Amino acid sequence: MAKSSFVCQACGAVAPKWQGRCDACGAWNTLIEEAATPRGPGPASKAGVGRRLEFVGLKGTSDPPARIFTGIAELDRVLGGGLVAASAVLVGGDPGIGKSTILLQAAARIAAAGHRALYISGEEAVEQVRLRAARLGLSESPMALASATALRDIVASLEREPDAALVVIDSIQTVWLDSLDSAPGTVAQVRACAAELVRLAKARGFAVILVGHVTKEGTLAGPRVLEHMVDATLYFEGDRGHQFRILRATKNRFGATDEIGVFEMTDAGLVEVANPSALFLAERRGNVSGSAVFAGIEGTRPVLVEVQALLSPSSGGSPRRQVVGWDSGRLSMLLAVLESRCGMSLGQNDVYLNVAGGLRIQEPAADLAVAAALASAATDRPTDPDRVYFGEIGLSGEIRQVSQPDQRLREAQKLGFGQATLPKRTARPGRTNAAPEGLALEEIGHLADLVAKFAEASVKKRKAPAPE
Repeated sequence: MAKSSFVCQACGAVAPKWQGRCDACGAWNTLIEEAATPRGPGPASKAGVGRRLEFVGLKGTSDPPARIFTGIAELDRVLGGGLVAASAVLVGGDPGIGKSTILLQAAARIAAAGHRALYISGEEAVEQVRLRAARLGLSESPMALASATALRDIVASLEREPDAALVVIDSIQTVWLDSLDSAPGTVAQVRACAAELVRLAKARGFAVILVGHVTKEGTLAGPRVLEHMVDATLYFEGDRGHQFRILRATKNRFGATDEIGVFEMTDAGLVEVANPSALFLAERRGNVSGSAVFAGIEGTRPVLVEVQALLSPSSGGSPRRQVVGWDSGRLSMLLAVLESRCGMSLGQNDVYLNVAGGLRIQEPAADLAVAAALASAATDRPTDPDRVYFGEIGLSGEIRQVSQPDQRLREAQKLGFGQATLPKRTARPGRTNAAPEGLALEEIGHLADLVAKFAEASVKKRKAPAPE
């Protein structure tokens, strides 16, 4: 009789008996009974003796990995220059965010370039995928399409495709292995199916892209080991009601991490945005208080985005702090610094903060832009319409330097901004600290200096004589 164990569907931990709460991750009602898989021969097994490994030194030369260009510049940027042969990529995102759309477009372009591209769907029938391809104008693509969920059938078919360059599995949670007594999408099924597909990709030399579901918390469903199996993990971000989509790399063995690609959802599918800064600022009005432009860095790309703040008197005992696109904990810290170090009274106001365009900012360099937006909203004085802000704020109110200031300034100058507020810079070898042509720099050392400028402008506004 085969033994069974109880596996947590949230973290993959194994328990000998059922219990309501997982001891490893603390999740409730996530343990499901699964048949134990037989273990392979261990180090002391009599099945045979392993071969001796050949060790080499660190010094040496290696050829760069061969890449397959998808024909979508933003996707190639996130991948580090294109798909690497014999690599595995995991793509996750909310339902309806555009995962299947972008991969169908990429597979079609790769097939049009003369490579063998295979698209295997486990969620949709062939006719459904054909309808989407017709809407995207891809019906004439030589890409091969199939609908299957049985891993044995998928592996047997891929072994008969010696010229395959790309294989898309949509999605890994629908694929199942009949030797496991568990439902598709469980930890054991996802782990076993993904491991077999990655092994086959390495052996056959084709790139495999696995589409993964996400949980309600926004993390990839299935065992955490799934992200360790693959060479790159990409996340689609954005609101389904918004036209912008952000593709972010959180892991990449062949390129930079934290790289992003920006897309716009249209009737013709996802269209890449070559200059996201201009698009994020297209609807900005420079004469409204509570708005500031942040010069940020996403991966290797400088991005300018508008930060909006709104203050309103609190109607209850506990003021609200609502944040979209930024860390709520960092906003609370910044409000405390403004009150304690700069003398601003914000405790009785509801605070709403929004990053326009659907982009989520993760770097602390946005502190100064957020502080400028809050000070502008509190004093009802608009920021300069042609000024950008960047800098990290410490608990004592000091403005700290951030990385890659020159790239941020060049992006601001390219988009026509004439002023920049940034931390005081120190001279470093190889850096001239010269401003780009036509860009005036204002270097400040403490947050109180920034707040004082808004307070002074507010006083001048109140003292100005009323028009007759």
